[in-house]
Amino acid sequence: MKIDALEISSLLKEQIKKYEKDIKTDDIGSVISVGDGIALVYGIDKAMSGELLVFPHNVYGMVQNLEKNHVGAILLNDTNKIKEGDEVKATGTILEVGVGEELFGRIINPLGQAIDGLGKIETKKTRPIENKATGVIERQSVNEPLQTGIKVLDALVPIGRGQRELIIGDRQTGKTSIAVDTIINQKDEDVICVYVAIGQKQTSVLEVFETLKKHDAMDYSIIVAANASDPATLAYLAPYAGVSIAEEFMFSGKHVLVIYDDLTKHAIAYRELSLLLRRPPGREAFPGDVFYLHSRLLERAAKLSDALGAGSITALPIIETQEGDISAYIPTNVISITDGQIFLQAQLFYSGIRPAINAGLSVSRVGGAAQHKAIKKVSGTLRLDLASYRELEAFTQFGSDLDDSTKAKLNRGEKTVEILKQGLHEPMPFELQALSIYALTHGFLDQLKTENVKRFESELHSFFLNDSEANKLLRKMRESKDLPKEEEMTNEIERFADQF
Repeated sequence: MKIDALEISSLLKEQIKKYEKDIKTDDIGSVISVGDGIALVYGIDKAMSGELLVFPHNVYGMVQNLEKNHVGAILLNDTNKIKEGDEVKATGTILEVGVGEELFGRIINPLGQAIDGLGKIETKKTRPIENKATGVIERQSVNEPLQTGIKVLDALVPIGRGQRELIIGDRQTGKTSIAVDTIINQKDEDVICVYVAIGQKQTSVLEVFETLKKHDAMDYSIIVAANASDPATLAYLAPYAGVSIAEEFMFSGKHVLVIYDDLTKHAIAYRELSLLLRRPPGREAFPGDVFYLHSRLLERAAKLSDALGAGSITALPIIETQEGDISAYIPTNVISITDGQIFLQAQLFYSGIRPAINAGLSVSRVGGAAQHKAIKKVSGTLRLDLASYRELEAFTQFGSDLDDSTKAKLNRGEKTVEILKQGLHEPMPFELQALSIYALTHGFLDQLKTENVKRFESELHSFFLNDSEANKLLRKMRESKDLPKEEEMTNEIERFADQF
């Protein structure tokens, strides 16, 4: 059988044309050393910082250090199963977390896995844990209040949607309580809440969960928890996972509140990882990039421009101080990144003033721009009244002969402190806050005994909620966000005061 040479060559040419290269290459290396949740891997030449690695036994790692001859990776789970010589595969993808409404009401770990025993969570979308913060042009200035429901905060240290407000103070002074009360107050405010628990006992996380559940707040809340028993790796990733979940909602035009409880433990977890990766220690043994650790996290809080849907992320980071020392390394770092701080003082807490907020050291750099007009009008002199009262209180300990104006100032200060006290998990709508502060600043409490102030306030609220004429003023305030005419307010409060 004769085969033409030309025919063979044309067949070969045809096959060469149709040939498709189907070669798949994997970037594979091996473990040089492993220990304390850190693995050094040799042979992965194209690894990226933050890339996900796959180890045997379904163990995952994340690239942290890019050295000349090897990479340093942090292990995310089952660290005891890895040994020297194990094969490691690079995935070419950055670590991601599941996002979306499927997470509402759940407690998850920083990898997006459910840890509440309520079954697996199937999310439709994922987002990278590390993401570039929104640029200046894509933002707008903070102009919409985020009501905490706490009188002293909404009056003196107003927080706006898109703001970063630090909660700082010693341990056991009510920092988490302020955050939880703020979440509870978002019930009808159309704000989604993400609570990030870093290095806390499981019982503490469960306590927050139960409190939120009791007040029906878990319907719009997500808890991301890296517990005290978890590796430092998860504590390091937790806040980034929390803000990635929040960003999904923000870019959908929604408003989100994220609480990081607390960033002191986050910095300590990062210090541990950095020292194990042989990064040089600096001040207080923290690595040189510890400022960048928190700045790149908190910069992701924003109020987006109208073109991008006007969504927002409000961040409330928590920092724990030692003996009220706000000049330590991590507190000063986070103070300089945020737009103000709420300073809780142990001394005030132990003397029964709760929330124990120091009005002198607490500040909001957004201020009145994010405050309802009603609150803004009534709380104008409040900070000065409190400051002068504290000064006079210290001064009068040394002498008893006081003139009438000093006595009046002390009396007003006493009533101010009393009216700003608030029970745990009892957030208050802004119109009732405005009513209480209006009664204070217009002298209705001056003649009362201090022990009767709280009773006066609760009965005043009941009167305004139940009396048809007074209730009209409350409704008007709620709708317009502004104070009704002064004579109308004064007449109604006088009508109540006559029968008190």
